[in-house]
Amino acid sequence: MEALTLSRDPLTEEYTRLTRFLPGADTTPFGGKTHTYPEEVFIVSGRWYDQAFDQWLAAGHYASRPPGERHGPFKTDEGCVVLEVSFPQRVDAGAASTCSFEQSAPPG
Repeated sequence: MEALTLSRDPLTEEYTRLTRFLPGADTTPFGGKTHTYPEEVFIVSGRWYDQAFDQWLAAGHYASRPPGERHGPFKTDEGCVVLEVSFPQRVDAGAASTCSFEQSAPPG
């Protein structure tokens, strides 16, 4: 796994990061995770399996995760690049645990 932080706001701690998972990557030994803030992910290339939702997310998929939602562990067979935007200061303990997945329309 390789990660590149594209931006980070020192006041709000919000960040945007690109993460590349190499073919065969599997985060099962680390388990799933939750956090108290919302985040959004977009699959830039490849595909990524989210065990918490029993769902493959392929290039063009977008997921919006509310605070407290369990996600992962993850694995990829062919490798993938994920764009993640996280909002650590936007804590909402009363948020519902629902994730929305959308497939973007192909360009052109």
